Amino acid sequence: MHNLALLLQAPMDPAAARHVALVFLAALPIVILVCLIIVIVPFWFICKKAGFSPWLSLLLIIPFGNLVLYYVLAFQSGR
Repeated sequence: MHNLALLLQAPMDPAAARHVALVFLAALPIVILVCLIIVIVPFWFICKKAGFSPWLSLLLIIPFGNLVLYYVLAFQSGR
């Protein structure tokens, strides 16, 4: 029922759409930063306990860096 009400609404004002887009683009970097912190901090401690440099956890920032970090941690040679 609510979906039908959304479809029957008048189109959004272009100025309002621009405002919504600007708010979204302003909040997006903050959301990305929070998500990165949530992921990097545990891997910082995992790398430290595994005997690697904790700075290795920053590989999670680059694309496919998480795969590199997983392989390094999974196939460590008897550390």
